[in-house]
Amino acid sequence: MTAIRMYYRSDCPYCERAERLLERRGLTEQLEKIEIADTPESLAKLERITGQTEVPQIYFGEDHVGGFEELVELDMDGELEDRLPQAGNG
Repeated sequence: MTAIRMYYRSDCPYCERAERLLERRGLTEQLEKIEIADTPESLAKLERITGQTEVPQIYFGEDHVGGFEELVELDMDGELEDRLPQAGNG
């Protein structure tokens, strides 16, 4: 099972930054990236799945972390890796 899911767009700088943060923490092997096109249909699908229309939207297992700012906050608080066991990988 993939521990981390990230809904992203290829033209999104915050998505790139989120992926780099996960890479620095050695977590990209656990990352599944799901690209969302910049179309009304794709954004509506994203909203149905995540409740949000902005990317990135990051999940640890079924736990919705949020976007880039929330990911950074977890990292700065030293809680990033601690959340992964709760996602079923510890």
